[in-house]
Amino acid sequence: MNRRDFFARSLTLATAAACTRSARAADARPNILLIMVDDMGFSDIGCYGGEIETPNLDRLAANGLRFSQFYNTGRCCPTRAALMTGLYPHQAGVGHMTDDKGQDGYRGDLNAHCVTIAEALKPAGYSTYMVGKWHVTRFADPKTDEERHNWPIQRGFDRFYGTPAGAKNFWRPVGLTRDNAPVTEPLPEDYYYTDAITENMALFLREHHAAKPDTPFFAYFAHTAPHWPLHAHQADIDHYRGKYRVGWDEIRKRRFAKQRDLGFVTDAWKVSPRHPDVPAWDTLDAKQQDESDLLMSIYAAMITTMDRSIGRMVDVLEETGRLDNTLILFLADNGGCAEGGVLGGLNLKNDQARPGGPDSDPRLGGAWANANNTPFRWFKHYVHEGGAGSPLIVHWPAKVAGDARGSLRNQPGHVIDIMATCLDVAGAAYPTERHGERVLPTEGTSLVPAFDNQ
Repeated sequence: MNRRDFFARSLTLATAAACTRSARAADARPNILLIMVDDMGFSDIGCYGGEIETPNLDRLAANGLRFSQFYNTGRCCPTRAALMTGLYPHQAGVGHMTDDKGQDGYRGDLNAHCVTIAEALKPAGYSTYMVGKWHVTRFADPKTDEERHNWPIQRGFDRFYGTPAGAKNFWRPVGLTRDNAPVTEPLPEDYYYTDAITENMALFLREHHAAKPDTPFFAYFAHTAPHWPLHAHQADIDHYRGKYRVGWDEIRKRRFAKQRDLGFVTDAWKVSPRHPDVPAWDTLDAKQQDESDLLMSIYAAMITTMDRSIGRMVDVLEETGRLDNTLILFLADNGGCAEGGVLGGLNLKNDQARPGGPDSDPRLGGAWANANNTPFRWFKHYVHEGGAGSPLIVHWPAKVAGDARGSLRNQPGHVIDIMATCLDVAGAAYPTERHGERVLPTEGTSLVPAFDNQ
């Protein structure tokens, strides 16, 4: 498959009048870069209180907006379904994961009564690109073309590089796909999933700018980081090694203090108590503390690599002259993840395995997840704030300017609002049908008024 081929997909999703109106406004309409990360705690990144080094995200926040009360659904697949469709996940058919539970809300597959953001924007003249983790279809390993009916290309994207399901190994991902076909060529020795999806999105955007300089794009960048297995470059792990020996109790205190300084919380707030299953750090022996430091160092390294990826996208937008009129949205699919037990584990597959390398399966565990979700309670899976609270960074120089830059927005928002926001800024109509099937009305509300603090 030629990487430069574009796949055209036509859907009768909007009226001819809407398409004509959008075409006339082509020069003024913004590009949209939607970035979602996987299993990241509310306070992990610097601009939300964390000590992990995220200079690129911090820069976007300093020149944009941060929402303090933005919510996902507490778990991966439902959040991605709601994000892409503007519906509640049960309405879209993905109420839980991608297994079919035999009930309409739990088919594990986007149903016929929803449309994706890409499907809604294409009739308005947008080119559409995606990289990373899709995870809203139960047919991750299709045997027929029909079983690809909910893959990204079939759901409105012109180009795709990534994994239709969740990735299992950052060094050797399972199910790696380009457009509609499996990637069969051998992967380079230094292949790393976060770096690869970044380079492919950079390729898509550069090709788009060369071929369609006056056409806006919608780009969905769906990171798998920092979801387990915790895999990272050794140099990045080494950078953090030893910094977490202060323990999760001290990290929670420091993050909460920084959140107060940033304005996320006031003196009336108290940090939630340590989770009842989590031991005090000073009750661990030296070996446990050392392994826990290593696990958190790998996790922090993954987030720093992800941040570099976002910096790479900003560089491409600057090089192509599109940064000022690109709406960048950054959010997480759920809170920090407690899977893997309270203390997590390195889970090395052999004596020669490197922690964080391809022959390891590290899990961070609930103790650090409790800290990652500061100041909230609980974790991924749960719809407590620690499970469903998400950062939302909005960066759009053409719209968010002057004194608004660096501001907090305390209005509540939800992942169902992203579809409405994208259509609002694009001047695109929400469709009433897809392939002859009635589409459910959108549940979301545009966040654009909140950009102006309305």
